[in-house]
Amino acid sequence: MRALMCSMLCLLWASLAPAAWALPLPVAEIAPGVFVHQGVHEEFGEHYHGDIANIGFVIGHSAVAVIDTGGSYAVGSALREAIRQRTDLPIRYVINTHVHSDHIFGNAAFESDHPEFFGHHQLPRAMQLRAETYTTNIVTMLGDAAKGSRIVLPTQLVHAQTRIDLGGRQLLLRAWPIAHTDHDLTVEDEASATLWLGDLLFVERTPSIDGDIHGWLKLISPLSALPARQTVPGHGPVTADKNALLEKQRHYLQTLLDDLRSSIKKGEPMSAAIDAAAQSEKRQWALFDNVNRRNATLLYPVLEWE
Repeated sequence: MRALMCSMLCLLWASLAPAAWALPLPVAEIAPGVFVHQGVHEEFGEHYHGDIANIGFVIGHSAVAVIDTGGSYAVGSALREAIRQRTDLPIRYVINTHVHSDHIFGNAAFESDHPEFFGHHQLPRAMQLRAETYTTNIVTMLGDAAKGSRIVLPTQLVHAQTRIDLGGRQLLLRAWPIAHTDHDLTVEDEASATLWLGDLLFVERTPSIDGDIHGWLKLISPLSALPARQTVPGHGPVTADKNALLEKQRHYLQTLLDDLRSSIKKGEPMSAAIDAAAQSEKRQWALFDNVNRRNATLLYPVLEWE
């Protein structure tokens, strides 16, 4: 029911004009003190509005932690307002699960709180490499609505595991080997057994590869072994069925890999291989055509050299 309420709130949010971003961001309380805003399933492009990723926050007895901040300063500001409607406790931590612009461009909205910004130890490098491109793209897509959006580097790096204390509840941050990206970070709220997987798990939306498909496939089992009463994916609704959805994701990734290898073995041209790859999965995923094509285009030249 909570996941359904979150989805309904996010559909309402998606229908609002950019001017409504000054309002508190709609969030659902999926466990005591744990709040999630579900981004909508839309692509980057003409109608992009910076609100496609799942973002949220956790409230302890003495502090607040934000987990991803959205795709623009405006979205981050609306998230901050949602926090302030629920607590006056200091926002001490902002955690980024990875570099993608739909997850990080709201960081600047929290700078006045002087939090520690946490990320994977590889995140600063990824941010610096992409800063110019990301900044140009967001201005192109959002225009005036991009005002204030900029890259904010982490001040605290996670190399393996780090715990942060919110007062009466701790968050466990884990850095992972290369998978969706080379700097994926997960967050576990031990008090509620809520697991934030970032883009290591896509629900409904086609998984997008920016790291290494082999590493991502290897990570499915360790992620399945993590305890969780409920899981927040990077995209899609909160779920109590993490392992089944990880298996669905594994099936897509393995099918894509197998189909491309088969095409290469048969000597099919790259264009034909990309058109055919993972088409059996098309009905299972949102935004399939564009995302799957990008995945196949990225993987084909790599697999040719196996």
